[in-house]
Amino acid sequence: MSVEIEVGLETATRIPFEFEEPKKEPPKGLANPRIQKMLLAGGIVMLTVLAALFLYYRNRESTDDAQVDGHITPIAAKISGRVQEVLVTDNEPVKAGQVLLKIDPRDYQAAVDQAQAALDVAEADALSAGADVPRTRTDVASGNSSADAQLLAAQADLERAQTVYDQARTADLAYAQANIDKSRANAEFAKADLARYKPLLDKGEISKQQFDSAQANADATSSALRADEEKLAQARRNVEMTRAQVDAARARVEQARAGVRTAHADSNQITMRTADARSKVAKVEQARAALEAAKLNLSYTEVVAPVDGVATHKQVEAGQIVQLGQGLLVVVPLQDVWVTANFKETQLRSMHAGQKAEVKVDTYGRTFSGHVDSIAGATGSVLSLLPPENATGNYVKVVQRVPVKIVLDPIPQNKAVLRPGMNVDATVVTE
Repeated sequence: MSVEIEVGLETATRIPFEFEEPKKEPPKGLANPRIQKMLLAGGIVMLTVLAALFLYYRNRESTDDAQVDGHITPIAAKISGRVQEVLVTDNEPVKAGQVLLKIDPRDYQAAVDQAQAALDVAEADALSAGADVPRTRTDVASGNSSADAQLLAAQADLERAQTVYDQARTADLAYAQANIDKSRANAEFAKADLARYKPLLDKGEISKQQFDSAQANADATSSALRADEEKLAQARRNVEMTRAQVDAARARVEQARAGVRTAHADSNQITMRTADARSKVAKVEQARAALEAAKLNLSYTEVVAPVDGVATHKQVEAGQIVQLGQGLLVVVPLQDVWVTANFKETQLRSMHAGQKAEVKVDTYGRTFSGHVDSIAGATGSVLSLLPPENATGNYVKVVQRVPVKIVLDPIPQNKAVLRPGMNVDATVVTE
């Protein structure tokens, strides 16, 4: 509304003046439309956030009972001796095959030299035994042939002696006997003629010459009989002599057979020599194995790193006497680590190998990606040193935890280095 007011007569100036109508105060509290709009927008945002959080966490299982694990490789002495030199320090990076320390090798070098000498002796013995086998085989074959020839010769002599004996015992003896019978008949006949001639000589019926002729004939036949009797005796002596020759020939045959048996028995020497040669060859192999063992012990005087990693927990110094199996240090391969997350048994319902995982490392405050590699076959309490025993009946149901192995994706060392034992938070996406 505009009202013109006259201020003064002399100015007679009319000044316009506006009056505003009094404004109404806006509603307070929830009645205010602006607050209502803000509350509505905030509620929508909250519902959206809650829905997003639900969708995000409904397929995620997390645990803070997790740590980094890795291959802890203990380095121990495989021989005893005095440590000559230690070539690494604590927490020093090492490569596979790198010499970590040396043990005094002199005793083991002497053992190698001794084993080498024993091998040389065994090889010489084996060579000699191997040469004896063909020589023995040749000697035995020659002896067998000679013995067989002697046996054949003795058997031939026996056959000849037997033939001579049979002839002397039959034909010669019979011939001598027949001659005696003939000579005896002639002697008897001549004696009878002489007996008849003598009375006739006395009567003068025959001449003295006829009687002398009869006397000479009687004497001649008597002498022939005695000669034939001597021949018979000689034939009998020949029979005994040829029998002795047969016995001697038979003895030589038996002797030759014994020689053959002896010669063939000597064939066992070939087997013995062969077995001896094989034994010497086996001793060579035994000596060679002993040499290899001595060389292996000598190589153990240099203790080397089996894998790439970091040498730590060093417990050895130069000059120390170490024993077989004594722990010296530990090599930890930092490039091959994983996470062992202990999830509650109630969280494993939808968990399986291959699912995506996220690991937040306390040391770096960063999250690294990975995947579930495997789930342990038993709970951690069962795998502990002293597993629970519920046979007493005092059973209290406690949610158990099962170790889950999570393998991380490769992490550049310039970004982070994970060491076994570090605490982490593990989350597995179970969708």
